[in-house]
Amino acid sequence: MTISRRSFMHAVGVVGLGVSTGFANIIIPQKKKLGVALVGLGYYAGDLLAPALQVTENCELRGVVTGSPWKIPTWKKRYNLKDGNIYNYDNMHEIANNPDIDVIYIVLPTGLHAKYSIIAANTGKHVWCEKPMARTAIECQQIIDACNKNKVKLSIGYRMQHEPKTQELIKWADSKPYGKILNLSANAGYYDGRSDHWKQNKALGGGAMYDMGVYPLNAARYITGEEPISISARHENTRKGIYTEVDETTYFTLNFPSGAVANCSTSLGKGMNDLKVNCQNGWYGLSPFQSYGGIRETTSDGRTLVPTVRNQQARQMDDDALAILNSKEVLVPGEEGMRDIAIVEAAYRSASIGELVRL
Repeated sequence: MTISRRSFMHAVGVVGLGVSTGFANIIIPQKKKLGVALVGLGYYAGDLLAPALQVTENCELRGVVTGSPWKIPTWKKRYNLKDGNIYNYDNMHEIANNPDIDVIYIVLPTGLHAKYSIIAANTGKHVWCEKPMARTAIECQQIIDACNKNKVKLSIGYRMQHEPKTQELIKWADSKPYGKILNLSANAGYYDGRSDHWKQNKALGGGAMYDMGVYPLNAARYITGEEPISISARHENTRKGIYTEVDETTYFTLNFPSGAVANCSTSLGKGMNDLKVNCQNGWYGLSPFQSYGGIRETTSDGRTLVPTVRNQQARQMDDDALAILNSKEVLVPGEEGMRDIAIVEAAYRSASIGELVRL
């Protein structure tokens, strides 16, 4: 019995691929969407990532890991989750046996990232870890090593590197449309009115420099396209009864090999959200530069950048899913997250001793 070319293509589900002659060029489509399990069902997972996974093209929500059993009925009903795809922190390792789940996304307090990212890697599933990557560069390396050992991809949740306007500015580090970068300012913060939250707990990775400081820090690095050679930092705590263990506000300055200087600040006590880059022949920036939406350019010559996206989290997860599906490098690998954490640690050393720290 022979089978026609048309019948064969119908049988394998190949549609509109523009195949020329013979069967050699036929591409069998891969798994359409990757299954994602969210670990930790706090605000970011519940209000942003889970809704974003309803509009992604390359991945979808299929499981959760939580230590809050009272949340499970709501999540099951809202997202039609199977009983077998719901885990707690004690049996999370059993995801290894679940073919529905391809990616485990760690959305826990920073101090727990290393422990649960390593557990995730050991299941053989790909790992997405929210920023900041971990509390120490050593922990970051442990996560990287676990993912390499298990031959799974690791991506860090720096959503701004997936945002189109930001991506255009990243390219300007090479093309320099306004000439050499002289200096820049980058600031990210908000007023957190809570008085008993993990972000005020040192062991859990609290503090402004960890939580929000990685935004201006990472921006300074991708805007210049360089790695800083030194940092000086100082802390400011206005609510000393609340911020007893960690910094409420941190100001820091980065010096780069080209001579560019980045003056940055971050806070859990005041609002700030802007990026401005001063160059030899003009200036440019984003304001706001790290909000969940409404990213807006500002330039000395009125230049308009590419449009932004409606849902940054969806773009980030779709990009990372495509990297897995196509066996490509992820946009923000673990090494990128580790570089920031090494500098964050240096910022704390500088603030502690009151001196510039060489990197």
